Amino acid sequence: MNAARVDTVGGVVRVDVLAPPAVCPSVKKIRPSRRSVNEEEIYQEHVLEHYEDPYHRGHCPAYTHAHEDNNPLCGDVVRVELELDDAGRVKQAWFDGKGCCISQASASMLMEQIEGKTTDELKAFSARDMLDLFQAQLTPNRQKCCLLSWRVLQSAIAAPVTPDENGATT
Repeated sequence: MNAARVDTVGGVVRVDVLAPPAVCPSVKKIRPSRRSVNEEEIYQEHVLEHYEDPYHRGHCPAYTHAHEDNNPLCGDVVRVELELDDAGRVKQAWFDGKGCCISQASASMLMEQIEGKTTDELKAFSARDMLDLFQAQLTPNRQKCCLLSWRVLQSAIAAPVTPDENGATT
């Protein structure tokens, strides 16, 4: 388990779980919340689990929709590949990329969340829904890291690819 640092800033208890910098330096930059120490530790563990063992990181073998974008402020890059069935439901959702812990963990959380959803449900999934899924109060710059995969997903829905583009043979 990671060590925790607790201090009070302006009457607000701040809890930072101290992760090794090589693992995820951006975790400790999350804005303090009013959560208890145990709630904050659970959150930190949840984010680190998705960062260290991401859901569907790699490439979708038969994607039908894809998009890649970056966050120019910090250099995060995320690519989303989706396989949609004929009814427009997500059969598989995969991501790949590089960047801070927040951008990569949120992409993992999003891929896990969207499988089985229709494109209409994905279009209705808002930025606020994405921030709620991440379960943390983030600074505005860190919100951009968290929302990168959501922005890429919204573009991927509108970006069908031909079989030749994804390397699949028919």
